[in-house]
Amino acid sequence: MTPRVTTDFWVGAYRRRLQLADIPAFVTAKGDATAGAVLVKLNTLDGQAYLYQRSYDLDGNRVWVTLSEGAESDVDAACAKQRRFDPDIWIIEIEDKQGRHLLDEDGLSG
Repeated sequence: MTPRVTTDFWVGAYRRRLQLADIPAFVTAKGDATAGAVLVKLNTLDGQAYLYQRSYDLDGNRVWVTLSEGAESDVDAACAKQRRFDPDIWIIEIEDKQGRHLLDEDGLSG
């Protein structure tokens, strides 16, 4: 079993990986440093956005799933709804016209 890292550590490592790929990212909501859930909003800078959330597949592996997609205002509303439901949630916003988020890379499922 792989040891879990704190959310704060994971967010820092993820932001660093995005920075190395020249993908701008910002923490727009900081949650619980130890075990807060994470949402990743991908803003494609054309009025559209995607919202990703960590979940589990049928084999118990952590995966990223699309929670919302469409007009940026709709995705923002989904973020706000999740934040009201869980004030300890982290929200990371990425701005990338190419739609890159790197969530499918090794080491980012945890």
